[in-house]
Amino acid sequence: MSLKLTLELASGQSLKGAPLELLADGVPIARAIVDEHAKAIFNVAPGCGSLTIRVDRSILQTHG
Repeated sequence: MSLKLTLELASGQSLKGAPLELLADGVPIARAIVDEHAKAIFNVAPGCGSLTIRVDRSILQTHG
């Protein structure tokens, strides 16, 4: 099964290349990288649980 996401930041920064993790009940079950169209696809087995996406924000640049 594929879980497809489109990601947008309110700041307008691009997430291209950002590493993502999909967590089921707090446990990492899949990884994906955001593409140039702000999309990411996780390939996972069907199941039940609470899903969360974790973004490695250390790749984002801050201005100031």
